Amino acid sequence: MESRCVARYLRVTPRKMRLVADIVRGKNVNDAIGLLKFTPRAGARPILKAIQSAVANIVNRDDAREVNPDTLVIKTILVDEGPSFRRFMPRAMGRATPIRKRMSNVTVTVGAPEPEEAEAEATAEEEAAAPAVKEKKKAAPKPTPKKKAPASRGKAKPTVKKKKTD
Repeated sequence: MESRCVARYLRVTPRKMRLVADIVRGKNVNDAIGLLKFTPRAGARPILKAIQSAVANIVNRDDAREVNPDTLVIKTILVDEGPSFRRFMPRAMGRATPIRKRMSNVTVTVGAPEPEEAEAEATAEEEAAAPAVKEKKKAAPKPTPKKKAPASRGKAKPTVKKKKTD
C-alpha cells in the first residue's frame, strides 16, 4: 500500500532540496518529521509538508483505513528541476548578466515497509547484539623493501679546498 504527493513549483533550488531529501530518504515517517522540524535548511519546510500530505493521502484513502501512520516509511523521494524565472542584472559598460531563479518539483512516496525489509532489519539487529564467534586468521604482513635515501635535487655539494704545496 503506497501513497504519493507531488509538490510542484517550489521556490527553492533543486540542489538545496536534494541535500534535505538525502537526510530523510528511507527513514520512518515519524523520524523524518522529527528531523525536518529541526533542520535549518531552506528545503526542510516544503519537504516536511509534502511528507505530511503523503501520509494524509494514505490514511484518508477508502481502502486503506487499517493503515497505521506510525509504521509508514518514506520509500522514494525525488527532487526534479522545475521552470526558472529569468531576470537580468545591469552590469558595467552597458552589459547585463542573467539571473536564474530556479524552482523544484518534489515527489514523495510513502508506504508500509515490506516484510523482507522488516526481517532484514531484525536480523541485522540480532547480529549486532551477538558477539563475534569466529575470528579470521590474520595473514603475516609481507616484508617491505628498504627504500633508498632520496638523491639531492639541485643542492650544491660541499667543496673541500686542497692546500697548496710549494
